Amino acid sequence: MGRPIRGDRGQVLPFAAVLLVLAAGLAMLATELGRIAVDRAQARTAADAAALAAVASPDRARPEAFRLAAANGARVVSFEHDGGRVVVEVRVGRAQATAVARLAVVAGSDRGDRFGATAPP
Repeated sequence: MGRPIRGDRGQVLPFAAVLLVLAAGLAMLATELGRIAVDRAQARTAADAAALAAVASPDRARPEAFRLAAANGARVVSFEHDGGRVVVEVRVGRAQATAVARLAVVAGSDRGDRFGATAPP
């Protein structure tokens, strides 16, 4: 190899600076996507727990749903309770989830009632 051409000196520093900025941007993006995924999972868990708690205690459905949602780090956005069906929508961060729970009778069970949850259509 020959001698470096004048004016080529110091070319690595700007290139390294650009790479550093890109790496920092990708790290921030990965962190944000991870946070969104965690919020979605937490919202689904909170919605399911709130809906099941509400259907399990029909006389205290609303307070139980709000209590379980808060215990799972969520805020209840909407709550519907009509007979043996409960629909709870919660928010965690930017994520929102809905859960539907119904009181179901299972034939042959010792108590005669079991609780089941289904996802909304």
